[in-house]
Amino acid sequence: MCPTRENQPRNDIGIVHVDEIDWTERDSGGRLVHRRKGVGQAAGGKKLGCTLYEVPSGKRPQPYHYHYANEEAMFVLSGSGSLRTPDGEQPIEAGMYVSLPTGEENARQVINSSDEPLRYLCMSTTITPEIAYLPDSNKYFLSAGADPLSNPDDVTLLEFLSVDEGVVEGPNAGQWHGEE
Repeated sequence: MCPTRENQPRNDIGIVHVDEIDWTERDSGGRLVHRRKGVGQAAGGKKLGCTLYEVPSGKRPQPYHYHYANEEAMFVLSGSGSLRTPDGEQPIEAGMYVSLPTGEENARQVINSSDEPLRYLCMSTTITPEIAYLPDSNKYFLSAGADPLSNPDDVTLLEFLSVDEGVVEGPNAGQWHGEE
């Protein structure tokens, strides 16, 4: 049995079992749908995030995007699908590790094109401020203070800015606006 936060030694090492973490569900009402567990946050991570994602068949967890500050990586645990990139779609399946550097040439979007759920771990640096660009909807994501997934209570700025419309308001409206 893994130690829990209550019986850990008095150091900064965090150990958590994924079954101890609740799922957070996001649904745009269209093709952008996922469940996630903030594993890095639950273990007390500060500069490195780790999120377990589960994506239903035929869905995508996030819009097509790229980051300016934070590098990401993913390890596919189960299922299969594709990774949309500027060079087209690349197949991904269980056992694959994918490095996702910053920059426009490394834009990406995970797509579950299989009949089964796609599960993967996404690891990332948690540098702030962060800017990401979402080309399909021509908008920017801005955050500062802390990484919104790893340390949401310490976020001082979290905005989606449409190049055409300015600040996009409303619950989940920013991320999903213009994506369907």
